[in-house]
Amino acid sequence: MSETIAVVRASRPNFLLLAPLCAGLGLAAAWQQDQHPGLLHTVLVLLGAVLAHAAVNLLNEYDDFHSGLDLLTRRTPFSGGSGALPETPSAARQVLWAGLGTLALVAAIGLYFLWLRGLPLLILGAAGLVLVLTYTRWITRSPLLCLLAPGIGFGPVMVLGTIIALGARLDATALLCSLVALLLVSELLLINQIPDAEADRKVGRRHLVITQGPRKASLLASGLLLSAYGVILAGLLTSTLPPWTTLALIPLPAALWVSRMLPEVLDHAERLHAVLGLNVAVLLSTLALMCVGLSL
Repeated sequence: MSETIAVVRASRPNFLLLAPLCAGLGLAAAWQQDQHPGLLHTVLVLLGAVLAHAAVNLLNEYDDFHSGLDLLTRRTPFSGGSGALPETPSAARQVLWAGLGTLALVAAIGLYFLWLRGLPLLILGAAGLVLVLTYTRWITRSPLLCLLAPGIGFGPVMVLGTIIALGARLDATALLCSLVALLLVSELLLINQIPDAEADRKVGRRHLVITQGPRKASLLASGLLLSAYGVILAGLLTSTLPPWTTLALIPLPAALWVSRMLPEVLDHAERLHAVLGLNVAVLLSTLALMCVGLSL
């Protein structure tokens, strides 16, 4: 039973809300085109998104345990992994197989939609699989790829993949939605790397917090966060987004506070954790409100 619990913990279920919100953007964008997918296809795209996110987490936990990173990292609610494998080392093989099995289910769902929709989905699906399989061992060694890969996975791959899978077209609204998700998710991963930088450096990772330092990385994270709202505002001003999408700007004051405070709390762990927590709330609420705005 303890090993089963360790596998569940290693999937980081408290973080899995991000995936259905990103897929939900694609679903809402499809609704904007008067595409009303059936229940089966809706469930499959949302399930595929959650399983893909869980697969990344499981494989990441396995690799971090075997590299020794888990023994170096000081865990926070937002970074440092789940701690499941250091506490239950015997579950390592089960976590690996759970990650690979989950990824196989994602591939099966992808093959179904590939059969249904054709070649355009193949490109996005293959990109998604490559990102899942290469992120921890290889992508984290390249600062630029490490910054962009999470956003690409949850933005263009997940949002646009959902739109194609549901039979809708890639219009300006779809592309703009995927860009917002890209900016927000890349910012989230970058800001959450700040507490882990020293431990990551010891096992050979080279993300921007390590190569540029926490302060420059925090300024870049602030720029990415505010750029996401700039994209939403541009979409509203050009009528690429419907008026109700203005709801997504409600968290903007909190985002401005995060951007202002982040460089000031880098050396204060408790205050940094508070900013990281608010940043997660800002991201999730922005995506959720954008889904609602697109659906109304």
